[in-house]
Amino acid sequence: MSDTKPVQSPVGPPSRDQAIVKLAAGAIGIVFGDIGTSPLYAFREAFAGHHPLALNTLHLYGVLSLIFWAMMLVVTIKYVSIIMRADNRGEGGSLALLALMGGRNSGKKWSMGIVMLGIMATALFYGDAMITPAVSVLGAVEGLAVVNPSLRGWIIPIAVFILIFLFLIQRSGTARVGAFFGPIMLFYFLTISILGIISISQNPEILWAFSPHYAAQFFMAEPLKAFLALGAVVLAVTGAEALYADMGHFGRKPIGLSWLVFVLPALILNYMGQGALALRDGEAIFNNPFFNLAPEWFQLPLLIIATLAAVIACQAVITGAFSVTQQAIQLGFMPRLRINHTNAHTIGQIYIPLVNWALMIMVILLVLTFQNVSNLTAAYGVSVTGAMLLDTCLLSVLLFSFWRWNKFWAGLLVALFFVVDGLFFAANLTKIPDGGWVPLAISGVAFLLLTSWAKGRSLIIAQMRETAMPVQVFVKSAAGSATRVPGTAVFMTTSPEGVPHALLHNLKHNKVLHERIVLLTVSILDRPHVSPEDRVHCEALGSGFYRIILRYGFMQDTNVPEALEKITTCGPAFRMIETSFFLARQTLLSSDKPKMAPWREKLFAWMLRNAETAMQFFRLPPNRVVELGSQIEI
Repeated sequence: MSDTKPVQSPVGPPSRDQAIVKLAAGAIGIVFGDIGTSPLYAFREAFAGHHPLALNTLHLYGVLSLIFWAMMLVVTIKYVSIIMRADNRGEGGSLALLALMGGRNSGKKWSMGIVMLGIMATALFYGDAMITPAVSVLGAVEGLAVVNPSLRGWIIPIAVFILIFLFLIQRSGTARVGAFFGPIMLFYFLTISILGIISISQNPEILWAFSPHYAAQFFMAEPLKAFLALGAVVLAVTGAEALYADMGHFGRKPIGLSWLVFVLPALILNYMGQGALALRDGEAIFNNPFFNLAPEWFQLPLLIIATLAAVIACQAVITGAFSVTQQAIQLGFMPRLRINHTNAHTIGQIYIPLVNWALMIMVILLVLTFQNVSNLTAAYGVSVTGAMLLDTCLLSVLLFSFWRWNKFWAGLLVALFFVVDGLFFAANLTKIPDGGWVPLAISGVAFLLLTSWAKGRSLIIAQMRETAMPVQVFVKSAAGSATRVPGTAVFMTTSPEGVPHALLHNLKHNKVLHERIVLLTVSILDRPHVSPEDRVHCEALGSGFYRIILRYGFMQDTNVPEALEKITTCGPAFRMIETSFFLARQTLLSSDKPKMAPWREKLFAWMLRNAETAMQFFRLPPNRVVELGSQIEI
């Protein structure tokens, strides 16, 4: 026998730095599409939008300076450097931040105010998620009119076709979509960087626009026009809130690396290139300066590249909408919806059919209603800047109450963010008559649904706790008197106290109890993930009765049968073929003294009827489930 040892490969597992670089490249394909496609329309809208500026040196340098410093203050400093540090164990977004602060702040007088801020920011995000795809895709497809003016009539049909295709492929999952889109976005950013550099080389003096004094000079010379121009400037930073919402997919460091090393330089070079083009050819700025940066032979390839990038821009907010919806369901702000996990190895890769199709319908309606980007940008920005302003409110609570930064420096920083976000929001309020009411209306409906569900759900839980029989009293009275039958009965209940109504109804009608009775509560904690070791709490109540609490994070899949089969401390091992699950289906009755307005009660009842059943949500085997009806007043 040979003593020769097998030769080990010198290539080991990827280092941590290599993993971060790989994730950073993947993040470019998912989270930077929205902000990355802003050069398609942001700079042009300042001079050809609803509040057009005359093309002169003051306005040109002032707008470019405002765009650059907006990206530095809002995206680089506020979101990438500060807010993205406020991750709830890796997850981002307003609801993740709300859960983070709520877990540390229970009992404080201003807890309800924080909750309302978080819900309002979430509602505004839904308004943004509906209008962003329409703006991005139309902004790209309108390049057809530059390539060939006779194709202008095909812009709307092609945009609608692209949007339908985008929403159809969502079921494939974020990982597959990101793997496909990542290289395209890398090529897109490289392309717009080169086009910007070529244009800047012909008029390098445009680089003086980096100086903040041009922005200040613009405000001092023409304060009203500069204020109104902020409505277009903010288009350059839309998508910053999506970076935070999508953080759970890639992590803070990879997203920050992608932004600072690749995305930010590419955007700045392209905006400066468009400014240099305006110095040479003033008419180009009114006839789509993004596409006019390219030589005529390259305009059609650029159109294709930009269209693909616009599709990816939609991906950023769609992915964020899925993540935010899952958080809202798990935290109790939204009824149960069907959630498909598209990657067995990666937590957070999800697809929510109802959200996907609702977004598709609304986006197509927006495209058909507004017809072009200039009309859509009038509606765009209100929800984005509102969400940014609310994020600043939450950030101020975080800095002073949780991180406890130096009050002087934290105060200066928060004041700066409030001034910037407040000006952006106020400037976009002028768009309300021209379409800005649309995202506000969408956000208002979302806020109403979120708050109505949360209120109704809390009232039901409180009522059930109030009327519940103590467990020990029930065990002593029923254990010896009822006939026991073989098997395990699992009674699911939202309250970890008292006897579930389903158990009382089952004993009343069937006159029997199973050999093992499990009172099961699924508890969603205010953190994204719970380790398997901390998943189960089991308590023996005597006479074959057990109380089990399964703990999950608000980003985890609640697979109850899988968790039960791993439990070894509550009697014999669970076998699904010998286990019956009893669920209570509540029917709401109007109370003599209702705690909700009648119309909100009807809205909550409608949401309750249309929620996904507990059987589907908790992955219970359909042939082992028994549903028992109950009536409850709120």
